[in-house]
Amino acid sequence: MKKAFMRQYWRIQQSQTLISMVFWITTLTLLMWPYVSWRFDSNQELLGISLTYWGLSTIASTVLILVILLGWTYDVVLGLWREHLTVVQERNPFTTYKVNAPWGILLAQTNMILRKLSDEEDKDILRHCDFIDRWLDWNANQEIWARSMSSWKEIVGDEDPFLFHLSGQTRENLEAAAKEIQDY
Repeated sequence: MKKAFMRQYWRIQQSQTLISMVFWITTLTLLMWPYVSWRFDSNQELLGISLTYWGLSTIASTVLILVILLGWTYDVVLGLWREHLTVVQERNPFTTYKVNAPWGILLAQTNMILRKLSDEEDKDILRHCDFIDRWLDWNANQEIWARSMSSWKEIVGDEDPFLFHLSGQTRENLEAAAKEIQDY
């Protein structure tokens, strides 16, 4: 339920920038119009267009330019978005402890190659490989891996996406979770 709500919320946010710009322009233009309307005689025309429309267009254009100038100042002069991106990265679980399934498969293949190329006596390499195996096993129990498995089966049409690096029990759990996933 929470994920469905967040998906709809995200869809609404996609149009928020354009709608908000239209609201800014419309609201500020109409708020300023009573103070400057006496300068624009509605009975006069310029290029066949009433001076009232020229006045409204001038105010709207000025508001648009000021908002863009403010955005440019925020971006170029202040650079606050850099800190925002740092915080976003810190809060993203896929940059800290989670791995998505396609990346996990590549990591498992690299781990397998490292394990085969290393000396059996090199305890540090084997310890590292064991950690990667445990990490991938934990990630395989996350919902995103079940979604990937479901997609491989339904969208790609692969009946048996075999993940060699997972234990038999983890693979069974993943397939069971993939069957329960509702793909949209």
